[in-house]
Amino acid sequence: MENLLSIITFLPLVGAVILVACLHGDDDYEQRNAKSVALATTLATFVISAVAIYSEFDPSNTGFQMVEEHKWLAGLNYKLGVDGISVLFVMLTTFLMPVVIGACWTVTTRVKEYMVLFLVLETLMIAVFCALDLVLFYVVFEAGLIPMFLIVGIWGGKDRIYASFKFFLYTLLGSVLMLVAMIVMWMDAGTTDIPTLLNHEFSYVPMTVLGFQIMGGLQTLLFLAFFASFAVKMPMWPVHTWLPDAHVQAPTAGSVVLAAILLKMGGYGFLRFSLPMFPVASELLATFVMTLSVIAIIYTSLVAMMQEDMKKLIAYSSVAHMGFVTMGIFTLNQQGLDGAIFQMLSHGFISGALFLGVGVIYDRMHTRDIDAYGGLVIRMPAYALVFMLFTMANVGLPGTSGFIGEFLTLIAAFKANTWIAFGATTGVILSAGYALWLYRRVVFGDLIKESLKSITDMNTRERLMMAPLIIMTILLGVYPALVLDIIGPSVNALLENVTSAQAAAADAMPAAVEAIVEAH
Repeated sequence: MENLLSIITFLPLVGAVILVACLHGDDDYEQRNAKSVALATTLATFVISAVAIYSEFDPSNTGFQMVEEHKWLAGLNYKLGVDGISVLFVMLTTFLMPVVIGACWTVTTRVKEYMVLFLVLETLMIAVFCALDLVLFYVVFEAGLIPMFLIVGIWGGKDRIYASFKFFLYTLLGSVLMLVAMIVMWMDAGTTDIPTLLNHEFSYVPMTVLGFQIMGGLQTLLFLAFFASFAVKMPMWPVHTWLPDAHVQAPTAGSVVLAAILLKMGGYGFLRFSLPMFPVASELLATFVMTLSVIAIIYTSLVAMMQEDMKKLIAYSSVAHMGFVTMGIFTLNQQGLDGAIFQMLSHGFISGALFLGVGVIYDRMHTRDIDAYGGLVIRMPAYALVFMLFTMANVGLPGTSGFIGEFLTLIAAFKANTWIAFGATTGVILSAGYALWLYRRVVFGDLIKESLKSITDMNTRERLMMAPLIIMTILLGVYPALVLDIIGPSVNALLENVTSAQAAAADAMPAAVEAIVEAH
């Protein structure tokens, strides 16, 4: 079947159009209809994506598959395609969105608009992972800010305006340099086609800029421009401060999308652009990026230990876990890239479930303060069991998906730099500290607070939301080949191309430097 990726990408947008055109008012009947249409649309998108990718995608093929291309006005291209790296991020998005819509069921204000924004956001997120044209990628990458900005700004907490503008400005300003870099790439290569750019050699001859000698030349400048955008999106230390504010103020469904999918766009960008297009710069700056990653792992883990707000603690935990991702990517070896991708997928399930878990008790008590809870296991045994599973998965318990990604990235880091590996391993210990501390204070202990003595356990809707996340967390923990067999060939091909480009640069560099010296 043709245009499968376009169908998967734009089906949520069709659902949004139906909501806008057919539903009016905000009474109970219209609210139920809006939620039902949104849920049906996201479920249909997931089913179609699963069937289409299962029937059409070949993991042994390391090139782009299911490619669609149409010419736009002014020579711009609409081009979609997936490979072994991007296909699982598409599946992660379509898998999680029905869960996200389920988390919206308690919303009673401007429900139609709320559902429309999530459906539009799903279309934009899928498009990011499928885009094979620079202009298309940039448009959808930036456009995704708008629905999230509105979700936080309208349905968020009391400081939602501050948090939404901080989120928007941080991520937008980080992408301005990326836009400049894309223009330079187009001028240098004469195309915005991503597969063509992957085979284009950008100059790595050292150059002088404002009196500074830039090793890696144009590649380094382009790398840093893209890094400015992707580092904010991840987010990496020290440009991570927008994330805790956005998470605390966002509604539960917004936090799930933000942690489970939107943060992964930064890691995907490193894999799609930074490593294959700027291999020389990636090698030159690998230690710098890994050092920032370890600082993030240790620093944000320590900060998480000091939090009194459950959402903020989990938000800082997300920054720490994304540190493992960037560390793994820039080890520039197979285990590192496999582990980084696996960690991103695993984190999508685990962090999404943790934010849903906070939302479950917030809906009952309307507070996220850790001190407001204690002894929940007495009144909420099912909740205690589910929250324990995801707390332990977040720590990296063997048998859960959280273990696989961290273990692979640590092996890769040990091969690349033992001090980096030592620092990251310290972060693993710290993560056990803040996660178990949170669980003990919220779930264990005596039920002494009067307000908690009538609290009810998870209802059917909440259990259905958690069920697919539980299944995937355990399934990937005991059978990681489900992911590794798909990403392995594409990761191996990426590394071979990066290594050969770096080797060619190493051979050519002495002659290039000698020519510069003679010219001066």
